[in-house]
Amino acid sequence: MYESAPSSPQVAVLRPRHDVRWRQVRIGRAPVDYAVGGHGRPVLFLHGWGLGPATYRNALRELAHRGMRVYAPAMPGFGGTPELPVGERTIDGYATWVGRFVDAVGIRGPVTVVGHSFGGGVGVRAAHDHPDHVDELVLVNSVGGARWLSDGIDRPIHERPIWDWMLSLPADALGSRSVGQVVGAIAGAALPNVIRDPMAVWRAGHLARTADLRPELEALAGRQLPVTLLWGTDDTVIPEASFASMRAALGDPNVVMVRGKHCWPIGDPARFADTVQRVFTRAGELVSA
Repeated sequence: MYESAPSSPQVAVLRPRHDVRWRQVRIGRAPVDYAVGGHGRPVLFLHGWGLGPATYRNALRELAHRGMRVYAPAMPGFGGTPELPVGERTIDGYATWVGRFVDAVGIRGPVTVVGHSFGGGVGVRAAHDHPDHVDELVLVNSVGGARWLSDGIDRPIHERPIWDWMLSLPADALGSRSVGQVVGAIAGAALPNVIRDPMAVWRAGHLARTADLRPELEALAGRQLPVTLLWGTDDTVIPEASFASMRAALGDPNVVMVRGKHCWPIGDPARFADTVQRVFTRAGELVSA
């Protein structure tokens, strides 16, 4: 269960084999920091908008502890990874980048993608555009749905005002059960990202809030790619109508519902990892809190 990892020529320490380490790889000329750890099935974790893999540090460790080889890159525009070139700043541009990352780190064979929020939308497009790289999708409170409700009226998601999104984000974090842990983890990544490249964060946010990936989801359903919608039912960032439109596009997906806000994987990493593990073992359609 443990491997010896000398920290210096004189001192040896015991470190869990599921510990997450931080490494760097180059994609083209751009350096990319990523977390990697664990042993078992390869799992590519894609973080949410404005954040980075360090925000999910505890969740990644929990996944690795449960028998997964987890890779979690800082996507372009976040965590010090340079923004995509002009002309590639689209969801499909991010998806192409994901394929290049998988090749760069030497993952053998297709990988299971677990994507949270914006990362889920990128994962959908990556699975659609690069079928040889992705064999399963777990979409955790993901963007990509088409609808939202305003005063009881069903509207297209792109009509949701930016201020409504921006107000929902802090309210969701402050309403989490582990509010200190969630706010601290988010602030620790979001503020440096905004300071480092505010326009990159803004442009990615526009992609996240306007993404309608129903055609891609319908195509994935036609291919019979395993897709699970993992949904925190108290989410105030992604509208329930958006989730429902994704479910309809997939036809009859595996749906797992848990009690939690949009950022529940950050605030409750052990429960998140347990739930993902149950998804992989197909232990049931409904997981109660």
